[in-house]
Amino acid sequence: MANEHLKQRAHGTIDDAAGSLVEVGWDIFQHPELGFKERRTAGVVAREFGRLGLGFHEELALTGVKATVQGRGGNGPNIAIIGELDSVLVADHPDADPETGAAHCCGHNAQITAMLGVATGLVRSGVLDELTGSVTFFAVPAEEYVELEERLALRAAGKTEFLGGKSELVKLGAFDDVDMALMVHAGAFDDGTVCSLNTSSNGFVGKQARFVGRAAHAGGAPHNGINALYAANLALEAINAQRETFKDDQSVRIHPILTRGGDLVNVIPNDVRLETMIRGRTLDAIVDADAKVDRALRAGALALGAEVEITSLPGYLPLRNDDGLSEVFKANFLEHFPESAWEAAGHGSWSTDLGDLSAIMPVVEPNMAGFAGTVHGSDWRIIDDDLAYIWPAKLMASCVIDLLTDGAARAREIIDSYDAEMTRDEYIAFIRAASRSETFSG
Repeated sequence: MANEHLKQRAHGTIDDAAGSLVEVGWDIFQHPELGFKERRTAGVVAREFGRLGLGFHEELALTGVKATVQGRGGNGPNIAIIGELDSVLVADHPDADPETGAAHCCGHNAQITAMLGVATGLVRSGVLDELTGSVTFFAVPAEEYVELEERLALRAAGKTEFLGGKSELVKLGAFDDVDMALMVHAGAFDDGTVCSLNTSSNGFVGKQARFVGRAAHAGGAPHNGINALYAANLALEAINAQRETFKDDQSVRIHPILTRGGDLVNVIPNDVRLETMIRGRTLDAIVDADAKVDRALRAGALALGAEVEITSLPGYLPLRNDDGLSEVFKANFLEHFPESAWEAAGHGSWSTDLGDLSAIMPVVEPNMAGFAGTVHGSDWRIIDDDLAYIWPAKLMASCVIDLLTDGAARAREIIDSYDAEMTRDEYIAFIRAASRSETFSG
C-alpha cells in the first residue's frame, strides 16, 4: 500500500502539470529535427530540466541531455527514463519542416514529453526522497537511421564515431552509471488496444553500394560504355532471388533503394548508388543475409564488367524486452486499464537502437496508444493527448516506484537475473568490427 500512496502522489503531480506538458509535446511536434541536429529540441529539454531545478549535462553525442537525481533512501540502482529527440524524413506530411522534410511521424515528441512528465512527477511530488537508488532522465539523439551520408561526414570529421545516438552514447560512457532503462513508444491501434509490448524486434546492418561503370554516348556509342545502372538492377534482382533462402522465423527484411541512377539520359550511367538495410531477428540471421547481399552486389558488377564499392555500416542490435521489466510495466498498466486493452505482441520486424542497450542491460519499450495513421507515414497524427503524453509518464513513474522501493529489491532482482549478451567493451568492439568496405571488380 505504501507504493500506491507514492504512485498517487506522483500521478497527481503529473496531472497538475498536464497542460504544460502537452504544450511542450506539441511544440516539439511542430519543430521536428533530424538526428544529431536536434539542437532546438535539446534546448527545450534543458529549459524544462532547469525549471525542475535539475542539474544536467548537455551536448552528449552532439545533442543529448542527461539529468540524474539521487533518492535519499541509500545507494541503489540507477534507472534511466529515455526519450528520443529526433524525427524522421516524411516530406509530404502536413506538418513536415518545409526546408528539411523532417516530421515527427514516429512519436518521439511524445517520448520526450513523457520523460519530462516522469521527472516532474517524481521530483515535484517529493517521491524521490523515499526511493533507494537514482533516476536518470535522458534525452538521446539520432534513433532514426537516416541521412547516412551526413552521418558519415560527421564521422569523417571526428564529431561522432557511431551512426546511432545510443551507440555513440554507450561508447562515450554516458550509460556507464545506468543499470536499466525504460521508454514508451507511440502506437496506433484500431482494435481497442491501448498498450502493446513486443518480446523482441529485429536488428539490422546498413549497406551502401556504388557501381562504377564507363560513360559513353547512349545513342551513338553505347558499346563503348559499361552500364552501372544495369549492374545495379541485376544486383537487386539477385537480392530478390535470395528471399526464399531466408527462414520465416528469422524475420529477415531487405529493402533497398536507388539513391543515384545516372546523370543524363543520353549518357550510359557510370556512377550508380544504392542503399539498404538488412534486418533479422538474430545476429546469425543478419550475418547470413548480409553475406548473401554482398554476393548479389558482386554478381551485378561481374555480369556487366563493372566495379562495385561495398560499404557495410553498423546498424542496431536486435531488441530484447526484459521479462522482469515487462511484468512491472504490465502490472502497473492493469491497475488502470482492463486486460482487454493489453496486447502481448510477440516479435516485431522493425528496429531500434534500444536493442543495443538491451545487449548490455535490462530494458523495456511498450507501445502506447493515442496516435492514428501509419508510423513513418504522411497520415501519422496524435488523436489523444492524454494517452500520448500523460499516461506513459504516469506508468513509467509507477514502475520506478515499484523498482526502487523496499531497498530497490525488485530492481536488484531484475539486474541480478539479467543475462547480458555483451559487456560495454565487447559491444564497442563488435560495432567497430561491423564497419568495413571492399571494392570488387567485375
